[in-house]
Amino acid sequence: MNKFVYMFDEGNSEKKELLGGKGANLAEMTRIGLPVPYGFTISTEACNSYYQEGKSISTEIELQVLDALHNLEEKTGKKLGDPINPLLVSVRSGAVFSMPGMMDTVLNLGMNDETVEGMARLTTNPRFAYDSYRRFIQMFSNVVLNIDSFYFEQFLEEVREEKGYSSDPEMTAENWQEVIKGYKEIVKKHTKSIFPENPKDQLFLSIKAVFDSWNNQRAIVYRRLHKIPDHLGTAVNIQSMVFGNMGNDSGTGVAFTRNPSTGESKLYGEYLINAQGEDVVAGIRTPNPIATLRNEMPEVYQQFVETCHLLEKHYQDMQDIEFTVERGKLFILQTRTGKRTAQAAIRIAVELVEEQIIGKKEAILRVDPDQLNQLLHRRIDDSYERKPLTKGLPASPGAATGKVVFDADEAEALAKDGERIILVRPETTPDDIHGIVAAQATITSRGGMTSHAAVVARGMGKACICGCESLDIDLKLKQFKVGDIIVNQGDIVTIDGSTGEIMFGEVPMIEPQLSDEFQLLLAWADGERKLGVRANADNPEDAKKALEFGAGGIGLCRTEHMFMDAARIPIVQEMILAETYEEREAALNKLLPMQQEDFEGIFEAMQGNPVTIRLLDPPLHEFLPDKEELLVEVTKLQMTESNFKELKDKEQLLRKVRQLHEFNPMLGHRGCRLGMIHPEIYVMQAKAIFYAIANVKEKGIDVKPEIMIPLVGHVNELKEMRQLVINAGLQVMEETGQEDDYLIGTMIEVPRAALTADQIAGEADFFSFGTNDLTQTTFGYSRDDAEGKFLQAYIQNKVLPENPFASLDQEGVGKLIETGIKLGRQTKPGLKMGVCGEHGGEKSSIQFCHDAGLDYVSCSPYRVPLARLAAAQAAIKSEQKQDVNKFQAQM
Repeated sequence: MNKFVYMFDEGNSEKKELLGGKGANLAEMTRIGLPVPYGFTISTEACNSYYQEGKSISTEIELQVLDALHNLEEKTGKKLGDPINPLLVSVRSGAVFSMPGMMDTVLNLGMNDETVEGMARLTTNPRFAYDSYRRFIQMFSNVVLNIDSFYFEQFLEEVREEKGYSSDPEMTAENWQEVIKGYKEIVKKHTKSIFPENPKDQLFLSIKAVFDSWNNQRAIVYRRLHKIPDHLGTAVNIQSMVFGNMGNDSGTGVAFTRNPSTGESKLYGEYLINAQGEDVVAGIRTPNPIATLRNEMPEVYQQFVETCHLLEKHYQDMQDIEFTVERGKLFILQTRTGKRTAQAAIRIAVELVEEQIIGKKEAILRVDPDQLNQLLHRRIDDSYERKPLTKGLPASPGAATGKVVFDADEAEALAKDGERIILVRPETTPDDIHGIVAAQATITSRGGMTSHAAVVARGMGKACICGCESLDIDLKLKQFKVGDIIVNQGDIVTIDGSTGEIMFGEVPMIEPQLSDEFQLLLAWADGERKLGVRANADNPEDAKKALEFGAGGIGLCRTEHMFMDAARIPIVQEMILAETYEEREAALNKLLPMQQEDFEGIFEAMQGNPVTIRLLDPPLHEFLPDKEELLVEVTKLQMTESNFKELKDKEQLLRKVRQLHEFNPMLGHRGCRLGMIHPEIYVMQAKAIFYAIANVKEKGIDVKPEIMIPLVGHVNELKEMRQLVINAGLQVMEETGQEDDYLIGTMIEVPRAALTADQIAGEADFFSFGTNDLTQTTFGYSRDDAEGKFLQAYIQNKVLPENPFASLDQEGVGKLIETGIKLGRQTKPGLKMGVCGEHGGEKSSIQFCHDAGLDYVSCSPYRVPLARLAAAQAAIKSEQKQDVNKFQAQM
């Protein structure tokens, strides 16, 4: 027979998956001798059985529950439903991973018209007894019978007003009896049946309700947000009740062993005298700070402080503790690892090391790398109650407030006057770069996480929301609509780039905080990690920021971003629109010193660290005006028959845009294919790099350039482009009289490159896996289209476990990377390899990169600290796994 039910003294903290977090902790606290009200836990396996049986509790489980109930009755000397000495219990959920407030709880179970009288006699406190009974009816009716609490609250309010009371404590026992009668009428009205009086029926109905709450909407959403598997199920904890509302020598509260906001090593929490647990949470009464309990109940306070120290030392982490005092006696109802802010997580981890409670490796594992985004960007104050207008894709983290502006030129002009601006566009193009630079943040209604706006904003560390399709933007009227709400130019909005939420008006913010503990933790992480961490940076400012955050070099410098400056776009367009080789060469000669200046700034900023420079990657049409907008302009000019020269220029531009139009830009004339057909573009870029090397070296600064050829799919492409770069280098070295050391490699971003990596490695000094495009080409998804149209539905319906553009698809894309690594190193054993897609800043992808044997990851400058921590965690976890495997092999 399977065992589904465990008394508290049968479990321990090791049985978390079976007993849930709450059940395992109750068992552990019972085991170490703390004053825990006795009870039993119905396991997560019982929950899964319940769903397998078609949402029915099997006879086997029912019998085990009744047996455990009998044990509980013997232990407490009370009996469920006994009118003389009634046992009352709580029925609480308890998932493997903490899901606070997501599932359901029933308190005071076992009360009925007979047991309430028994409670009144036993406690000599009829008011307490009837108060407990009305609480039970309301909670049970809401959780089990699905009656909205509003009806009960409304009725209670009416009774209070009728009696002339302002708060519940003024209610007498007789008043509560009147409320109970009214509550039962509400139940009868909504369910067409009377309130269940049999305590065993109450018990099994409540167990079913808790099992059902595993799949309520808020629990499903919470699991999706926190990546908690759906198959785990919840345990149910049945625990004998203790009461904090038995008089002024009783009370209830919640406390943390350290401050969960700051991490300060000081007891933090609150309590209420003569109250039950839900009173603290519900906000009906204002609780007192935990420190004042020292004056109210000095002995209880001292015992509680000692218990907190014991629990923290035992669990080796900050604890979130629920407690009740019943007639001067302390009971611990629950302990769990406390939720905390990023700032607190870092301080607590470091101080626990200093207090010799945990070691450095454990401290590194204690901090979630994703939380570090909170520290590196402004964020919305956690205490602010959000009321979002709408939501788009969270394209770049951070929060910002400003006036809505719909034009890049206006954004730049207003920003110069000191205004804070949020640039709102249907989508952005290179023409909008100055507006993005000037704005606090950018919102687009189209485009995905790799759209122009997203990539540029992330590189700058600015908040950005993309693909917010619910925005109906009218550029002519300078406004956008969300349903019936209209937001005009000049109206103030706030955005959260970490969640994708847009809010009306200004909301309170918290500035980034980089504490000494933060720097110390990252220093410990650097001592553990094996993976190098580089940054994606396209200008000297980003390079400096990357170095400040601890990057060991630049893993991706996207040279096309250097063309996006407002002063350079006309020259780039001149180069693209050139009708002859000579015209194109003239434009390229203007661009060369500009690119050279950028490369010099980046080399100087990186102070001898390696810099990987990718030659031009996107198709040329991306630097030209939008085809549809041009067509409208030409049509208008044709209709007015004015300004003949302007019309001819626009018509010529439209012809060129149509000529360069790509049916599928992702798979079209871009990357090395562009270099093969227009080699003069890559020659200009290579020369700019080599001239920059020469100038920086003359200043006594070391330079380690790595020139990367994008989108190679066949070894012959790399062979030809490699020779082109070498020839350009030789030409510049002959001019400058300098000998330069440099590497030439490629970006592996199409499946064929990974599958023929042994051939490509013969022409490459390094590989860099461009996982963004490799994901697109492997899945056959256009990221912008996928994220805006079907990808979220895929994730919600579990077609895909998660967004493959956010977290690396290890089963598909990962296999191509592993194949590329294996084949590449067969040809060149020491071949340097890294990842430069956005996955280089995501923790589970970084674990994969470590396990796969890559040399480094590269990510946005603002994600470098995250990557440093995640790389250390990957090394520690791999080491722990090896230790376990060795131990098992020896057994």
